[in-house]
Amino acid sequence: MSRACLTGVTALAAVTATVLGQSTPAFASRATTLHVSPDGHGTACSVAHPCSITEAKAKVRTLNSDMRADIVVQLAGGTYRLAVPLTFTRADSGTNGHRVVWQAAPGARPLISGAREATGWTRQDPTKNIWKAKVGTGFDIRQLYVDGVQATRARTQLDRADLTADANGYTFTSGALKYLNSLADPGRTEIDALGSFTNRYSPVAGIRDGVITMKQPAWNNNTFGYDTITNPFRKGPLYIENAYEFLDSAGEWYLNTRTGTLYYKPLPGQDMSTADVEMPRLESLLSVGGTYQAPATHITFSGLQFSHTSWLQPSTGQGYANQQTGAFVHGDWQRPADALDSCQYGCKLFEATRPHWHQMPAAVQVSAASHISFTGNWFTQLGQVALGIGNDANAHATGVGLGADTISVSGNVFSQGAGGGVVVGGVQADAHHPGDSRMTNRNITIGNNVMHDLALDYRDMTAVLVTYATNATVSHNEIYEMPYTGIAIGYGWGTNDPGGSQDYVNRGLYDFQPVHTTPTTLKNLRITGNYLHDVMRTMDDGACIYTLSAAPGTLIDRNYCADNNGHYGIYHDEGSRDYTDSNNVFRNTGDWDHENSNATNNTGALTVTDNWTSNGSISLSDGVRGNRVTGTVVVTDDNWPRGARQVMKNAGVHVR
Repeated sequence: MSRACLTGVTALAAVTATVLGQSTPAFASRATTLHVSPDGHGTACSVAHPCSITEAKAKVRTLNSDMRADIVVQLAGGTYRLAVPLTFTRADSGTNGHRVVWQAAPGARPLISGAREATGWTRQDPTKNIWKAKVGTGFDIRQLYVDGVQATRARTQLDRADLTADANGYTFTSGALKYLNSLADPGRTEIDALGSFTNRYSPVAGIRDGVITMKQPAWNNNTFGYDTITNPFRKGPLYIENAYEFLDSAGEWYLNTRTGTLYYKPLPGQDMSTADVEMPRLESLLSVGGTYQAPATHITFSGLQFSHTSWLQPSTGQGYANQQTGAFVHGDWQRPADALDSCQYGCKLFEATRPHWHQMPAAVQVSAASHISFTGNWFTQLGQVALGIGNDANAHATGVGLGADTISVSGNVFSQGAGGGVVVGGVQADAHHPGDSRMTNRNITIGNNVMHDLALDYRDMTAVLVTYATNATVSHNEIYEMPYTGIAIGYGWGTNDPGGSQDYVNRGLYDFQPVHTTPTTLKNLRITGNYLHDVMRTMDDGACIYTLSAAPGTLIDRNYCADNNGHYGIYHDEGSRDYTDSNNVFRNTGDWDHENSNATNNTGALTVTDNWTSNGSISLSDGVRGNRVTGTVVVTDDNWPRGARQVMKNAGVHVR
């Protein structure tokens, strides 16, 4: 079926080139242009004598106090290896309505990298085809990129039936695991656990005599609440990772931080004398942000590639006590003494953590900023969320969160990422009920992006997540090959909406936060014209499009959802209200529209009109819980009506 969405490597290149051609800004003839190259130096920043990125940043600050035209910083092709992340504040901003534009030189694809290359490979074990390189000490990594692809950290799968959990860790109940007693460095290993909608990492302190002792507080935080390591709603795979002894599959790697030796088992056909092996040395690449009084403003990034980061917190005693879509329990929390029995489906002390969850920081961060654009870039080979917009302060290197206004993300490619694609908004109180109106995230546009093969390590994450924002549009993106949901809207499970949720009254949440009487900042969103296919490849309890909490004025329309492994098309989870689902097409899905409702939550007031589906299964009923369901057309044998065909054709990236 012909459609505007294109797939495959060649098509992706064509889409990106087309979008770049459309959206590279046209500048006034009097614009000042600075020229940058990877080996540039000095302060001339001219074609003949280009400067470095840092020198160009310094020169911009001498030119931008009273701008009469745009300032263009043009980056030549090549790899720009950063020693520290780039920071853009009010001092780096455009003035008088003009922009500072950081863009690729014509025909170039500058790579902004946080990595160092690993070279000098020799064969370590000819029988097992394991190679090694001396890379030095004093650093750690969680990802490795080989020839542009994220490699797999050495691991082995465990059978949950072979382990018995307690407050300190695990005890072997099977002789099959005796080999773990002899690991050379058990304190480097971690448990990687997939549940229904969480993907948790808990580091090991030691293994001895059939006992795996876990580091704290990661183990405590990962074993109470919901969908825990010890009692997940769905028992997904359980791995132990990060030991030399686990190097048994091609494409796996291990770093011995004590000897400074990196080991890798090549894929068939890989030549280690020519392979490009990148070790991320930075946890982020770029932050754009000022203060609420003086935000960063009028900065554009165009035609650049952002690559090679590694977020290290999961390797610490905090681990990654994941709760859903990149939010996690952080800190040392009191929990019931019998938590492994009494708090596997929630409990009051777990509710105490909920208002204080942290967010995964992004490789590229924007907060306390306005009129910031990302156009025609590549976000690839990144060790966490690719682009974070107005997240909580704990997820921003500047220490200032939220406050993102008029941010555009257009015509980019997001791929090969350990975490999600774009995360807009925070999860803590100032995100949904800001203490200062300038904190409100508003006027966010995410359109015409290609997003695929994300959430490779943190599989609970989505291509696009908007937690709390006002006036946001997610339109004409193509999203595919995702382990979990494609697009997620809202957060909080309805707990922060006016009057709260009786369900969470019963659970005890409101002993730890107020019952709000005013609406949240989540309103007036439009999710339109997106093409989502081949999502929900690994996880459970998600959908092509997933929602939480009330979002007045929000329209989900003209999206095309296909082949999502039998999961929901649109999933209105706890507290979802005031959404309109209209003129969407659902092909080869489970329930095409689903609500999670019960007697004690506020899910409802959903308007579902004039949709097309190949599956008549829907959990909403017209006239029940304030819902309105009309005009559904169930299609058989792919005999899609003209209106449905038009939606399918127009969904995804617009190529003109």
